Amino acid sequence: MKIILKVQRYNPDTDEAPYFQEYEVETDPNERLLDALMQVKRFQDGSLGFRKSCAHGVCGSDAMRINGQDGLACKTLIKEVAPNEGDTVTVEPLKHLPVQRDLIVDQAAFFEKYRSIKPFLINDEPVAAGERRQSQDERMQYDDTTNCILCASCYSACPVLDGNTAFLGPAAIAQAYRFLADTRDLGFEIRFPVLNHPDGVWPCENHFKCTQACPRAILITKRINQTKRLLEKYKTKDSVS
Repeated sequence: MKIILKVQRYNPDTDEAPYFQEYEVETDPNERLLDALMQVKRFQDGSLGFRKSCAHGVCGSDAMRINGQDGLACKTLIKEVAPNEGDTVTVEPLKHLPVQRDLIVDQAAFFEKYRSIKPFLINDEPVAAGERRQSQDERMQYDDTTNCILCASCYSACPVLDGNTAFLGPAAIAQAYRFLADTRDLGFEIRFPVLNHPDGVWPCENHFKCTQACPRAILITKRINQTKRLLEKYKTKDSVS
């Protein structure tokens, strides 16, 4: 079947503003959108810029907006976005991040916010018997958050960032919860100032767009609300003491 790829193009060195370019592509309904983009790159327009790596939904490199929804090109089948012959698939770069070239965005701000929550186990106590043990039930309290691939789809989908670019963002908060809920971690007070900041966890308005966009089925909105409750519990305990 033939489809039309309507791709947002932009080269900051030569273009005054982003624009759309259309490509006619012969594809199969069961192929992935990434395959169609690669076909354009290889046989029609070598100047088209986009990221890719593993092509199996593990690295998160090819996150983009597809027909107005955020997701991975390698996990999006043609039949899901273009069910009929001649359909048009609109492809744009992720929102809330500067465009470097076409579908490639600068993720520096995204990763700066991610690093700010100290996304690693904090515990300097001596280790008993060579490891810090925890039960399966304890692990399951945060298990889904360990599947994050930092694709930034949730960050792009977040409506709060439309008006508040300083918001910490769903990915960083979900990863903060991953460690706050870990019984082996002792870094709550270290992370508290970043999460409790006016641009930390509190701007979240429960739109659930982040959860819907996540290609790894992480319950991001739920984890954000759980983080809020942990902070409230800590502040209540601190005020009482």
